[in-house]
Amino acid sequence: MANEAKASESPRRQKVQSAEVGTDILKGLADLAPATSLSKLAEHLGMPASKVHRYLQALIASGFAEQDETTNHYGLGPAALYVGMAALGRLDVVKASIPRLAALRDAVNETCFLAVWGNHGPAVVHVEQAIRAVTLVTQVGSVLPLLGSSTGLVFNAFLPESETAALRTQALRQAGSPTQQMLADAMASIRAHHIHSIHGLLMEGVNALSAPVFAVGDRLMGVLTIVGAAQSFSAEPDSPAARMLLETVEAISQRMGGSFK
Repeated sequence: MANEAKASESPRRQKVQSAEVGTDILKGLADLAPATSLSKLAEHLGMPASKVHRYLQALIASGFAEQDETTNHYGLGPAALYVGMAALGRLDVVKASIPRLAALRDAVNETCFLAVWGNHGPAVVHVEQAIRAVTLVTQVGSVLPLLGSSTGLVFNAFLPESETAALRTQALRQAGSPTQQMLADAMASIRAHHIHSIHGLLMEGVNALSAPVFAVGDRLMGVLTIVGAAQSFSAEPDSPAARMLLETVEAISQRMGGSFK
C-alpha cells in the first residue's frame, strides 16, 4: 500500500514541479521584457537552455509565450497579457481611472494613459487612444524613462527616495540627462503644482502633460498622462487640457482617499 501511495504521489509531484518551472520561465520573460534570446533567458533563470526551450514550446502552444519569427527572440504572449490585465483590474487605481481616463480622452481628443510603478520604472497599464485618423502609439506594458519622460519625472517627484534612487543614478549617468540643479528645480515645480509639461523630451514633436494620483496617506498610486503631436497639443501647464487633467486626477484621488493638500 505504501508503495502504491508513493507511486500515485510521484506524477502529482512532477506536475507541481512542472508548473513551478513554467511559472519561473514566465517570470523570467517578464523580467527580460519585451523580448529576449533563449540563451539570455536560460542564463537569467540558471537553467539548461534545452530545458527552457522545451517549456517555451509548451507556453507558446498555450498562448502564454510567443516567438518573433524575425529575431527568434521570446516574449510574453497574449494569454499572459490577459492574465496580467485581469490581475491589474483588481487594483483600485486601475478600476477608478479607466472611466475617467476615457472621459478625459473624449474631452481633449488626445491619447491618455495611466502608468503605475513597476520593477523597472513607470509602466503603462491602460491607454485611451485619441479618436482621430493619426494617433500616437502608446502600448500597454511600455516602460518609460524616469528622467526622460513627464510620467517618469512625476513618479520621481512623489515616490519615496528608496524606490527611485537606483534608477535615477543610472539615468543621471546617461548623455543628455538633466543636471542636478535642473532636476531639483523640476521636482520643486511638480510638487508645488502637481503637474508637469514636456515638449519633445521623450520623442521629438511630441508633447505631454502628466499629473499624480494619490491614495490614503497621500501615497502615489499612479500617473495620468496626456500625450499628443506638437502641432495639435501645446501641453502648456495653464491650458484647458491641464485643468481637465488636474480635475481628473483629483477626482480619482478623492475616490481612493487621497488629496492634493
